[in-house]
Amino acid sequence: MADDPQRNFRSAYYEKVGFRGVEEKKSLEILLKDNPLDLEKLSTFSQRFPLPSMYRIHVWKVLLGILPPHSDSHTLVGGYRKEQYQDIVEALEVMRYISSSTPSTHIYLRMFQLESQVLPRCSEISAPDEENEDFLSISRAMEEIVDDPIDCYWLIKCFVNQFHTKFGDSVPHLPKSLEHYLSQEEPRLLNHLKNSGALAQLPYSLWFRRCFAGCLPESSLQRVWDKVISGSCKILVFVALEILLSYKIMLMGINRPEGIVKFLCNIPQENTDAIVTKAIDLWHKYCGTPMHAV
Repeated sequence: MADDPQRNFRSAYYEKVGFRGVEEKKSLEILLKDNPLDLEKLSTFSQRFPLPSMYRIHVWKVLLGILPPHSDSHTLVGGYRKEQYQDIVEALEVMRYISSSTPSTHIYLRMFQLESQVLPRCSEISAPDEENEDFLSISRAMEEIVDDPIDCYWLIKCFVNQFHTKFGDSVPHLPKSLEHYLSQEEPRLLNHLKNSGALAQLPYSLWFRRCFAGCLPESSLQRVWDKVISGSCKILVFVALEILLSYKIMLMGINRPEGIVKFLCNIPQENTDAIVTKAIDLWHKYCGTPMHAV
């Protein structure tokens, strides 16, 4: 279906006068009235547009399977999710894995381990390994986005599970993909990263396994996660690419790989919204724009 020229004109006008996303919000509200909800259309919408903050958590819960497509079952299923959450917490308390002083992100980790049947013996609990640190980083970021601890746990659990199931085979190839697109956009910077020895040491786990949790502030991060949750891990490559492009001059002036990595692990936080916007534009440039959902 071709885009409606009148709709495009209205959208451009709304953006010009400062009401960006007015029509998109209306389109999403129409989608959310469907019963059952059309997951494909919701995914397409989320791929094409930023989700309005008032609907973001609800859409995430539907796309991650926490809530079913049938809207009239949401209250009932939400009650089951709450009961399950409380049962798991109670079980961990009885087994003395957690207490009132346990940080909430570590509670989520133990809950996830129990449900995944990988909970270690109490006597064998050690410092979190790299995989657990990935989980904790995502948990800390989700906690900044979501107020309710029950919603927070389910979103963390289903986000992590979906990411590993859908994209687990793709993640190891993302650094090579980043190298390819960097060669298209800024070959001089790519050569500098190669010659300095930094290319192999870039913070790929922070970018690709943690989906930028702990790198971007939550206001920018949730716009990236909109795309990941709705079905694209390729967006992560373009966010990394845009970070490199945005700080090209700074990076070209650093010759030691540890200096480059240290900077990229602690990028300035005030420019991240613009970085994500440009990254999404690059993603659409190279990967195309999904058809409009409504």
